[in-house]
Amino acid sequence: MILALGATALAVEPGAQIRILEGHQGSVLSVQFSSDGRTLASSSRDKTIKLWDPASGSLRQTLTEHALDVYGVVFSPQGDLLASCSGDKTIRLWNAQTLEVVRTLEGHTEFVRAAAFSPDQKTLASVSLDRTARLWDVATGRLKRTLTGHTARVKSVVYSQDGTWIATAASDKTIRIWDTVTGAQKAVLEGHTGDLETLALSPEGALLASSSGDNTLRIWVVAAMKWLRSLEGHTAEVDSVAFSPDGRHLASGSKDKTIRLWDAATGVLLRTITGHTGRVESLTFSPDGKTIASGGGGGDTSSRL
Repeated sequence: MILALGATALAVEPGAQIRILEGHQGSVLSVQFSSDGRTLASSSRDKTIKLWDPASGSLRQTLTEHALDVYGVVFSPQGDLLASCSGDKTIRLWNAQTLEVVRTLEGHTEFVRAAAFSPDQKTLASVSLDRTARLWDVATGRLKRTLTGHTARVKSVVYSQDGTWIATAASDKTIRIWDTVTGAQKAVLEGHTGDLETLALSPEGALLASSSGDNTLRIWVVAAMKWLRSLEGHTAEVDSVAFSPDGRHLASGSKDKTIRLWDAATGVLLRTITGHTGRVESLTFSPDGKTIASGGGGGDTSSRL
């Protein structure tokens, strides 16, 4: 099945059902399934977060606390919290059951573009157009550390599976690896010729995928912190990338209005899906790997499953 927000999306298996979810009034910048797969969260330039039932396609709730575009939304590993980040320079932590704001994290001086929970859920990492990454104590909302080094806006962040490092991607065309305990910069990965857009870590933690304005994806070997291969085929900026839960597939979404499905081990292009009437801003796999949800932009603000 496919769930598409803001555009047509891609079915993991050919001939699978596509469901359209309509409600957002702006580009859908982020989509995320809950750990049990029973809820899909989406965030948008319309300043809202929407919670959907993936099985029926029905809208459960709309959250309207943010004052500007909501760039990212992510469920905590335990599933009890939802974090959202916004152009209003804040991160909000929501109780995933009551949908009430637990606390608001303030400190970034520009738009907050993305966030990621540590595996133990004790820390939240966030990145911003202020060129920093920040680490927050989830229980108290206290700022633990500010990481500086990027020379342009930072757009994406992922947490390692053991929680000892994070990777950040920025418009300075670099990926930087940071020690979460000391704050030290461990490595800088270079090779993209365009601004970095998003990062994804494979389920077993061995591979890191990056997408860029240079129309390509790159796969990096985490242990060696080195480039492995480039994936070429998109004809415009690649805005989103995600690994399947079993690590076998990699999905990418682009301003060329397509979603592409790749073999993660070989880099072979398996399928190109057309149908989006605007760019593919965001995408994610369901926990069982049977559904891909995508969010569209460029005038296409529907949601599809």
